[in-house]
Amino acid sequence: MSVQQAVSPAERVSTPVDGVEVLGALSPSRAGDFLTCPLLYRFRTIDRLPEPPSEQQVRGTVVHKVLEDLFDLPAVQRTPEQARDMLVPAWEQLREDEPAMAELFGEEGPEVAAWLASCATVLDRYFTLEDPQRLEPAEREVYVESLLDSRLLLRGFVDRVDVAPDGSIRIVDYKTGRAPAAGFEAKALFQMKFYALVLWRTRGTVPAVLQLVYLGNGEILRYRPDEAELLATERKVEAIWRAIRSAEETGDWRPRRSRLCDWCRHQSLCPEFGGTPPPLPRPDAVGEAPADPA
Repeated sequence: MSVQQAVSPAERVSTPVDGVEVLGALSPSRAGDFLTCPLLYRFRTIDRLPEPPSEQQVRGTVVHKVLEDLFDLPAVQRTPEQARDMLVPAWEQLREDEPAMAELFGEEGPEVAAWLASCATVLDRYFTLEDPQRLEPAEREVYVESLLDSRLLLRGFVDRVDVAPDGSIRIVDYKTGRAPAAGFEAKALFQMKFYALVLWRTRGTVPAVLQLVYLGNGEILRYRPDEAELLATERKVEAIWRAIRSAEETGDWRPRRSRLCDWCRHQSLCPEFGGTPPPLPRPDAVGEAPADPA
């Protein structure tokens, strides 16, 4: 199945997918944005406001790249030393592809060196959680999509898919931050259930394990979904989409204040902090919304 990139607002698309007219497209990242704060969803998906990357975000990008490329090597070469050797080339490639990333730092010097050292620490921690010499992932950084009966397209990128000899599927996602405290895992698990729903709909098998690898503090969160939970996830995703469409039709993108506001890059435009959102762009002036890596 293939589809052109969705068109904002509300990630709508008008091109057919497998002959079916799609109502819209949703990724777990954008669904999570709307659940966190409808105004944040608007800023990112409709207004397309720029957000300079943070050191933590770029660290995540580089570490993900190293872990992806590590499995291109023969198993015996997948060592902590080899992973560290791959760090600088991964960083240099990212700077070449996205020059804005380099603006996080000044001239090459101690600041960059300290940041690369922090990347190496995160990578070293990975080897305390898994032994990549004993793993042969079926897929890495794979784009997945599924069209629901409602004609809503679900899509995203999965860090790793493992398939056991008996056909059991494990979905793996790397997080370079710390694991959530007990009782606060729901947001991270929603993303994984979203991916599990997509794979179930496209491959006919409910994934056996959802695995979140937290490299910030060296913890692994594993969850075993069942069909009933994935059906519930589908209903939740549909409800989120209906709420997005309602906000689009009414123009009511109200903010939802929470502790996450402390990390928001758009406080100056948010009414909760005395700001005023920009005028909504004309529908014909809005470009394509990319398929977000989630």
